[in-house]
Amino acid sequence: MKGILLRVAAILALTWPLAAMAQAPAPAKPYAFNVLNQRTAALTAEYWNPILTYVSKKSGVPLELKLSKNAREGNMIAEKGGYDFLYTNHFFTPEWDGLGFQVIARPVGPGLQSQIVVPSDSPARTLQDLEGKDVGFVSLDGFSGYYVPYDALLRAKVNVKVSITGNQEASVAQLKVGKIAAAGVNGLILERYARREGFAYRALWTSPMYPDLCIMAHKRVPADRIAAVRTALAEMSKDPEGRKVLETSAAVIKATGELGFVAAEDKEYDGYRTFFKNSLVKRQ
Repeated sequence: MKGILLRVAAILALTWPLAAMAQAPAPAKPYAFNVLNQRTAALTAEYWNPILTYVSKKSGVPLELKLSKNAREGNMIAEKGGYDFLYTNHFFTPEWDGLGFQVIARPVGPGLQSQIVVPSDSPARTLQDLEGKDVGFVSLDGFSGYYVPYDALLRAKVNVKVSITGNQEASVAQLKVGKIAAAGVNGLILERYARREGFAYRALWTSPMYPDLCIMAHKRVPADRIAAVRTALAEMSKDPEGRKVLETSAAVIKATGELGFVAAEDKEYDGYRTFFKNSLVKRQ
């Protein structure tokens, strides 16, 4: 009898952990967080992964970085509902404005300006000097890297050969090696690339200031989780741990100035909507 009881106890000891594991709740599925293609995938991951790890821990909302091959592919995936959060400034066009993404935060700072730039030793001095030349643009969906600078060229009645590069830094890299005559870029991305790579350039045209790229959340994400992510982002620079993460990530891309994020509202981006409404650039 004693032997039987011992065997039963042994079986229970083996099966109880399995039963407990079976009843334990499965880990929460992370929310897909897509970042617009501005830099290489490796540099983007090195910059964003520590930030998302911190925000996930502080908010209790698991976030996972999801990158696409290029901006157009990423936008198509987002259009089909493939991402829960976006870091972008593309979703204010008439076609995408109603897809259910809402602005929740943006990087601290004054915003961004689009520029049309050439190497410092280029003979080009005005936009008219680019007539018939190859000009690099990030993608046909890009705001600061296509729509805004190409609109400026159309308004100046300058015809150029559009060269699609894939991301902002690729545009500058091609400009640096002479593959293209000029590039339409986000001035802040250009400045940080030039600082890292020692590239000297000259701006032929600079746009008005627009709000920086923003973090957007899809309406299907529960409101309490969106609020938690927004709060974690906005308070990140005030927390010593978060501040350290921001400083480390900033060093990766040679960013200077203020660090962190602020809560933002959808109406702050009405300037984008006005631009798209009046732009001479036709969506392709």
